[in-house]
Amino acid sequence: MKIPPGDFAAYLFDCDGTIADSMPLHFRAWNEALAPHGGSFSPELFVAWSGIPVRKTVEMLNERLGLFMPVEEIVEARERLYFGLMAEVKAVPEVLAQIQSKHGILPMAVVSGSPRESVIRTLTYLGLLDRFETIVGADDAPRGKPFPDPYLLAAERLGVAPEKCLVFEDAELGIESAKAAGMKWVKVISRTLL
Repeated sequence: MKIPPGDFAAYLFDCDGTIADSMPLHFRAWNEALAPHGGSFSPELFVAWSGIPVRKTVEMLNERLGLFMPVEEIVEARERLYFGLMAEVKAVPEVLAQIQSKHGILPMAVVSGSPRESVIRTLTYLGLLDRFETIVGADDAPRGKPFPDPYLLAAERLGVAPEKCLVFEDAELGIESAKAAGMKWVKVISRTLL
């Protein structure tokens, strides 16, 4: 992981796949939640849509698969199933090192397409919740990634100009969001593949 040059005043992190090596667990939870309704996620589509807010993902799957899966029921089932797998979550070592080295030096935020509760539970499990000044979850920004809104909201909450923020992201849509917000970014490669 290579940090770009710049005088950064804040670090912003995606959660799943960036801080937490949790994408395989989310993939399992998604497919278990979708199966009773006739839906499924291919690994390729799951990776391509990584970072999109959960409710929007269900809506997009309904459209793509020609189904009428109940959005709230799928969201709740997916969260419950993920929480059941949480004992398997580990931090991404290179990202954890960045968090630890900048804690108390730079303000930091988490910006995720997952619901706020899911992000808080993941960070709490990893013992990292107190490292971040703010959390922006899917519930906080009406337009999620790839729109710039979630990252801009985090910068605003931290009181830092967008161009002074460095974003850590594993997903292409998250990187698009950071670019649209005028922020530099670091691509994180999760160790665990689907």
